[in-house]
Parts: sequence; C-alpha cells; structure tokens
Amino acid sequence: MRIAPSIRSLLFTLAVLAVSASAFAQIGIGISVNFGPPAIPVYEQPPCPSPGYLWTPGYWAWNGDDYYWVPGTWVAAPQPGVLWTPNWWGWSGGAFIFHEGFWGPHIGFYGGINYGFGYFGNGYEGGRWQGGEFFYNRSVNNVNITNIHNTYNTTIINNNTTNRVSYNGGEGGINARPRPEEEQAAREQHLPPVPVQIQHEQAARNEPQQRASVNQGRPPVAATARPAELKGAGAVPAREAGAPYHPPAATHGGTEAGRPQNNVPRPGNNQPAARSENNAPRPGNNEQAARPENNVPRPPAHASEVQPHEAPARPNTGNAKVDQKYQQQQDKLIQKQNQEHQKLQAKQEQEHQRLAQQNANDAKKQQIEQRHQQQTQQMEQKHTQQQQHLQQKQQPARPK
Repeated sequence: MRIAPSIRSLLFTLAVLAVSASAFAQIGIGISVNFGPPAIPVYEQPPCPSPGYLWTPGYWAWNGDDYYWVPGTWVAAPQPGVLWTPNWWGWSGGAFIFHEGFWGPHIGFYGGINYGFGYFGNGYEGGRWQGGEFFYNRSVNNVNITNIHNTYNTTIINNNTTNRVSYNGGEGGINARPRPEEEQAAREQHLPPVPVQIQHEQAARNEPQQRASVNQGRPPVAATARPAELKGAGAVPAREAGAPYHPPAATHGGTEAGRPQNNVPRPGNNQPAARSENNAPRPGNNEQAARPENNVPRPPAHASEVQPHEAPARPNTGNAKVDQKYQQQQDKLIQKQNQEHQKLQAKQEQEHQRLAQQNANDAKKQQIEQRHQQQTQQMEQKHTQQQQHLQQKQQPARPK
C-alpha cells in the first residue's frame, strides 16, 4: 500500500517531535521531587568567552536519586534579541516541580530566585540587545574589555544578597509571584534550550562529584566559560556551600525525608550566604577585583559606558530672569559635554575597528584599552570640575 506524500511528511514530523520531546525531558520537564534542592552555592563567574554569549546561571537538577549541580555557563544566543529565563523549582501540589528555562524576547518568571550576575529575582540586569548586538553591564558581569567592546556600566543595587534559597514556595522557599510583565512574557513565543545546553546538563549529570550528597552543596565545578567543558582553566569551583547541607534522610531519623526544610538556610546559621561572589565579576582579565554587592561603580573604560549628563535641579533664586539665565548656562554646558562624549566614543570605536582590521596582537590591544580608559576618565573628571565651577558661580552672593 502506498502512503500519500503528505501523510508520510506528517508521520516524519511527529517522529521528530517525539525525539525532541524525549531529549528535552532529560533536562527536567515535569520532574517533581518531595524535598527541596540545596541552597545556591557561592561562586565566581568566569570571563565571557566571546561577544554574543549570554550568562545562564547554574541550578540544581534531579537525576532520579539525588540533586546535582549544573554549572552556570556562557551560551551563544540562538538568535539576536532573545534573553534567557532561568530554570527554577517551585512547590506545588505537595511536591517541588521543575520549570524549564527558555529563550524569548523578554525575561519571564523564574521563582524570584536570586541567582546573581544580573538575575536578582526578577528581570535581568546583566545586559541588553542594541542594534543586533548584545551589550554587557560590567557592574555584574566578568567581561574582558580587551576582547569585548560592547559594554556599559550601570550600578545595580541588589538588596537580596543573603538569601540563597533555590526554590519558590513551600516551607522556607521564596515568596514571590509572577508580575504582569512576566505573565505576558510567558505567553510570548519561546525557544527551548539549545543543544549545547542539553549537552551541558548531561555532562554535569555524568559527574558523580556534582551530586549534592557527594559535594555537600559545594560542587567542584560551579561555573564554566563554555558549555559542557567541566574540566580545564574555564571550570570554576564553588567557594562554599550557600548554606549548611543536611541529607534529607538524616532529618527526623529518616522518617520525614520529604520535608522541604532540610536544605533551607537558617537564621544564625547562614553566614556564608552573606557572601556576594555570585553577584560580582571574577578578578583578573584586565578588570578590577570583584567588589561586594556591586554597589560601588567602576571607573568607565570607554566613552560608550558614560551615561549622558542630565541637568541638575532648576535654579530657584527667586528672580525669574536670573533663573532663566542660569538654566540656559546649564543647558549649554550639558549639551557641550554630551557632544564631547559622542565625539570621543566615535573616535574610540574607529580605533577598535582599525585594531580588528589589522588583526592586532594582545599587547597592542591592551595599550589602546589603557589609553581609552585614561581618555574617558580624564574627560569625566574635566566635566565634573566644569559642573562644580558653574554651580559655585551660580550660588547667590552672601550678604556682607
């Protein structure tokens, strides 16, 4: 009996979908566990390997018998404009349910979990797409500015630095619900994890040392520079567990192994959780050392990282004509300074392009980067002095 071409095509498509569904199930779709995963370990982020790579934070996965840590890693975005919504565990119906991450135009809900490095519980502060290229926020990412020039520097105030709980809901879990924009993101078109992410998860699954029962919540490989490369210079160990680890079976003599509180950080017992390495870049690679809580801005390295100047509060001397004159002086100064920003940025970008065309060596690149940083900081220092001088000049005269 002959089968019509359209039917054969339909059968082939169904077969491909069945194989794909089987592959994605291996990374946890629909998995439920009756006790919560350990706390998120404390670790540093390896440097971004190349432009266009986005950080995907590490998480605890389940192999049927034990939780195991899937290292955070840099992954090439499957297409411009998409962002990664992380995997997360949530308490529902008497069990912890695994929710798979996805690529999409906006960040969806990921349980309110603070994974660090820009993923502080909702949204993403680590970078943005602009003109088809990804720009990295250096205040929360470890980026080598010699190799990656699409950067900016926006300080992020992260008030959630002590809570390393890795799941939503249940006893001791994060109490967060999706915001309207996150619910909207869930209804958008998504892309599943790319093949290298699946390979990365499988590589972690195959390493016994990544299991929580073996590493006590402190995995030997907490992050990698590239997916599935769990050995070598790009593999970063955890500095410490996010909280004291307690095997589920050990609680109450093993009679209540399903209690979610076994791996929950406790008050007075969670001093390691106050560490903020997960929120700070790794020292080296032409960057300054990691700074706690990312609350202290770095000096800008390029003119592109400098925020446009904004006018200060409007003058209020009580004299309308004087106020108007002072306002015009401020506007004129700000316009001039922003033009200088743009001019220096264009000059530095041209030099970057020449370096790329000349295939310059690392020494030459480093020399140019140091010069750019010096130029940028000198410009900002000059602008600050100009603004201070104008403000002093506009101060009302003191009565004699």
